[in-house]
Amino acid sequence: MSAVMVVHGGAWSIPDDLTKASVDGVKAAAREGFAVLKRGGSALDAVESAVRALEDNPMFNAGHGAALNMDGDVELDAVIMDGRTLSCGAVSSVRNIANPVSLARAVMEKTDHVLLTGQGANLFAESVGVVSVPSDTLVTEFEKAEWLKHKNYTTGVQEDFSSRWAHDTVGAVAVDSSGNVACATSTGGIRNKMVGRVGDCPIVGSGGYADNLSGAVSCTGHGESILKVTLARRILSHVEQGKSLADASHLSLQYMGERVRGAGGVIVVSPAGQWAATFSTERMAWAAVEQDVLWYGLNPSERLKEHLS
Repeated sequence: MSAVMVVHGGAWSIPDDLTKASVDGVKAAAREGFAVLKRGGSALDAVESAVRALEDNPMFNAGHGAALNMDGDVELDAVIMDGRTLSCGAVSSVRNIANPVSLARAVMEKTDHVLLTGQGANLFAESVGVVSVPSDTLVTEFEKAEWLKHKNYTTGVQEDFSSRWAHDTVGAVAVDSSGNVACATSTGGIRNKMVGRVGDCPIVGSGGYADNLSGAVSCTGHGESILKVTLARRILSHVEQGKSLADASHLSLQYMGERVRGAGGVIVVSPAGQWAATFSTERMAWAAVEQDVLWYGLNPSERLKEHLS
């Protein structure tokens, strides 16, 4: 079967001056992940590679360029999941790690646990040779300026809801040539969050989920809202009941909006190679590659394409 790669750079009201860089970033990450698949690599390798590319891009709220907590520090969350075995790994509130998605994979492969948090996650990183970096190398001038604009977390959240503005978590889903699916999601969290706050991203079933029996999902948006409705698993439940990926995504986002007033976006892929990118925010940068065709979009109902050279 044909392999498929889908990535998102976060669902929020992306300002016009950031749209080109956002779309270019997701297109590059999708190409990166698809290159892994084209070489015969696994879906798991592909989603890790794509998310690392997004973490390394200061345009996105993950790794380099992450949002700052109320103390002005970077605390990162990530999850990765293998749909073939349901193996998964996650980290939360980790500091000084440029690529938390790879640390999440190490948790999956080198421990008996699923989620490590805070100091424990950093100690584990040190024990397996994951290099720590100075915190200030992960902070951009843009994020510093945005952090200073927001007076406090409560005001920020109210602004988010009133403008349908959600923070730009990054993520990837893939299906490889063997029909195995995987997902990965990574974020710096919500701006001006309380120290130690953890949103949906590293929580299996909320920020992401992958199961060869139904598909793989990566979510983005207001973390507390996504947690309350276990968005990723909810989407796959609809798929298991016979809904299309697009309908399952739309119904789940609609439910989240009506039930908890939350906005967000999702990318989904099935073991058969169908895929969807859906959002209820103003914009979401996304890109997908199938059979050497690169699809991408930013605005609602936008679906552009170009052929890979």
